[in-house]
Amino acid sequence: MEAVYDYLKNCGTYFLATEEGDQPRVRPFGTINIFEDKLYIQTGKIKAVSKQMMTNPKVEISAFNGETWIRLQAVAVEDDRLEAKQSMLDAYPSLQDMYSANDDNTQVLYLKDAVATISSFTAEPKVIEF
Repeated sequence: MEAVYDYLKNCGTYFLATEEGDQPRVRPFGTINIFEDKLYIQTGKIKAVSKQMMTNPKVEISAFNGETWIRLQAVAVEDDRLEAKQSMLDAYPSLQDMYSANDDNTQVLYLKDAVATISSFTAEPKVIEF
């Protein structure tokens, strides 16, 4: 899991895919955090992406670092605890202008049943499960 965290953190931006009805939805994300040995992402509950993950929690993440790329499939599980939210906000102080751990909007989700594959054109894929 730490290797996936490091990869996504170093990329800075990754792309999160969800579904809305029969339509795929992809958007850039930038938050990634480890809290209590779980990999977390963050969004706002008022956003469409939140509603999409609550309807169908299966997500995919993809990022490219210029040489290799990662594809991560997982189930996003909401963690509504203040401690989990605060950990994310501490990791990303700039979010504190828009979010608070005790507001009704901040949402953090951990990724479970995750399978990440790091690939390139020159090496065998590396699979990481957590």
